[in-house]
Amino acid sequence: MSIAYTDITAALARIDGRTRPVALSHPERGADFAGAQGCFAYEFVQHTGSFKARGAANFVGAHAEAGTLPEAGIVIASGGNAGLACAWAARQYSVPATVFLPETAPAVKVARLHALGARIRQVGSEYAEALEASQKYAAETGALQSHAYDHPLIAAGAGTLLEEIRAASPDVDTVVVAVGGGGLFAGVTVAAHQHGIRVVAVEPADCRALNAALAAGAPVDVPVRSVAADSLGARRVTPMALEWAQRADAVSVLVPDDAIIAAREALWEQRRLAVEHAAATAFAALRTGAYAPAAGEKVCVVLCGANTGLGDLGNRS
Repeated sequence: MSIAYTDITAALARIDGRTRPVALSHPERGADFAGAQGCFAYEFVQHTGSFKARGAANFVGAHAEAGTLPEAGIVIASGGNAGLACAWAARQYSVPATVFLPETAPAVKVARLHALGARIRQVGSEYAEALEASQKYAAETGALQSHAYDHPLIAAGAGTLLEEIRAASPDVDTVVVAVGGGGLFAGVTVAAHQHGIRVVAVEPADCRALNAALAAGAPVDVPVRSVAADSLGARRVTPMALEWAQRADAVSVLVPDDAIIAAREALWEQRRLAVEHAAATAFAALRTGAYAPAAGEKVCVVLCGANTGLGDLGNRS
């Protein structure tokens, strides 16, 4: 499976009016942006609390157009965010959604899935185990199998974010985005490459699926150990993400968990932005110097999700 820029433009038309246009913060300079001019893409205020709504809206909308939504509904495996988006999109078309989650999924995401009316199955300790169980369920029931990131319609929907960033700020040189399985990264990179915008791919040091694939020249299994693993904990990146990382010469960087935690806390303490660790991963690349912008470079950091508990933000005393 692959993806092209025409898939992004088709998705942009299909989801128009169903998703929230991204808002950008005002450009600013300072130590957090390594002296460059930077802004944040507030995608964490998207429907269901993450960018995943874009891919889900495109996937379900395309199948609705084609008349291929089965009575058994849609099934997906997820760390939480993709499941939320799938349940939300399915409800718009009055079809059931069954979501397979690891048993370690954050309680806040499980509770939100219940509120959206999803059928929830929790299996295993990692996303890969939930995925295997969801595939078996699809084969047994005839439900339409969606995917958290490894599908052209999902990636194309995610790529609409870059089109909106560029429309809001045409002079952006670089977009910084966290990477898990590669759906957001692939879609954003396709659109960014079309417009000559650099993409910086940021991963936790112990969840480095894209970084390892670039080193090996092919997708490979990696360990999944990170505070951001509930969103970024894919064992391997998709082939289309690797293809576009190579084609667009994307910059791949790693950040440690302590830097991710510090970035998340800084977003709360300094800006009152409550995001999940995956969103803070992108910001950590600038705060640590893992990615150092050039003089005059205009950088947009994607804050991709906010499905998080608030108990560990701010003053813990």
